[in-house]
Amino acid sequence: MSAAIRNYALVTGAYWGFTLTDGALRMLVLLHFHALGYSAFEIALLFILYEVAGIVTNLVGGWLAQARGLRFTLFAGLALQIASLTALSFTNPDWLPAISVAYVMGLQAASGVAKDLTKMSSKSAIKVLVPAHAEGALFRWVALLTGSKNALKGVGFFMGGALLSWLGFSGALLAMAAGLALTLVAVAISLGSAMAGPAGAMKPKFRDVFSRDRKINVLSAARLFLFGSRDIWFVVGLPVFLASELGWGHIEVGSYMALWVIGYGFIQAIAPKMLRAKTREPDGRTAQIWIAALIAVSAAIAIAITQDFAPELAVLGGLLVFGIVFAINSSLHSYLILAYAEGDKVAMNVGFYYMSNAIGRLTGTVLSGVAYLYGGLAGCLVTSIAFLTLAWVISAALPSRSATPTHG
Repeated sequence: MSAAIRNYALVTGAYWGFTLTDGALRMLVLLHFHALGYSAFEIALLFILYEVAGIVTNLVGGWLAQARGLRFTLFAGLALQIASLTALSFTNPDWLPAISVAYVMGLQAASGVAKDLTKMSSKSAIKVLVPAHAEGALFRWVALLTGSKNALKGVGFFMGGALLSWLGFSGALLAMAAGLALTLVAVAISLGSAMAGPAGAMKPKFRDVFSRDRKINVLSAARLFLFGSRDIWFVVGLPVFLASELGWGHIEVGSYMALWVIGYGFIQAIAPKMLRAKTREPDGRTAQIWIAALIAVSAAIAIAITQDFAPELAVLGGLLVFGIVFAINSSLHSYLILAYAEGDKVAMNVGFYYMSNAIGRLTGTVLSGVAYLYGGLAGCLVTSIAFLTLAWVISAALPSRSATPTHG
């Protein structure tokens, strides 16, 4: 068990290092190009391929990890992020806007590929490292990795702004690339041959990435609508509402959302304790109950806004409650996919699942702008509730008892 804990710590450390650069990079790009006078639409374009890349990467990455080993995809993700950060540091403010946008879009896509290779490898590795039949430990370890990732992404937002002020755009990027390179070297030396994949294993066929397991397909469909529901009102609607309706400045909006992400990650990390996972492992019914709670919270916020009942308090206070309930939902789902995943197809199952997550995020991001344009924040929340309702209905098909994890 000591070797498993050591390897888990190494994988988690690598994921933490990547997550800091991922959050900082988003803030660096946003603030830098805003200062150069780029429009909101042009800045938004810079992130589109980042989200699209996640859909393809999770699908292909799971197959690649199954064929080459999780160690290969983990290191590939870290190396690609280092290359992307370094290349992005060469951006020249004298370039034509069209050239800059195309260049940064391409590198953001590469960073998106790196993010999902690293995430898929790290979360799949837990299934490999946790002893068989240790469902309680599996839930706790998954919750810790997922929660810490989101908390550190919020820290990365702050780090990006600080590095931009201290070192400038290029200097900040090169500093992050150097730090991540040291992380990669340290983990590569310490991890050794762990997670390299069994020698002589049968190579999976690409068509196998599409899951034939009913409960994984159901959980993936529910995940799509669950995470789409969050981004429908969180990505565009919420920050625009805070700025235009409540009169908040950029620093206030950015700081509040960063703190929310940090708190959200903290709740994810302690979700097993909140659910008392030692006495009863979560199952499909548990997931459905917590989605219903999320619908109730979202409906309460929407009603308060439409009735003009202390809208500022309703949004800010409601968002805190929403964050707690959504974090528990997220941790439950992250546990269930590993509990359901087949021992010899863990990476492909996880990759397929997070492909659905990426589709949900992309759909939610697009709908967030459309819903706010036609219905304001209340319109975003109503659309979000519709997605949550679909997630709740789909979750009814999940088994009442999670499958016993198996290891290959």
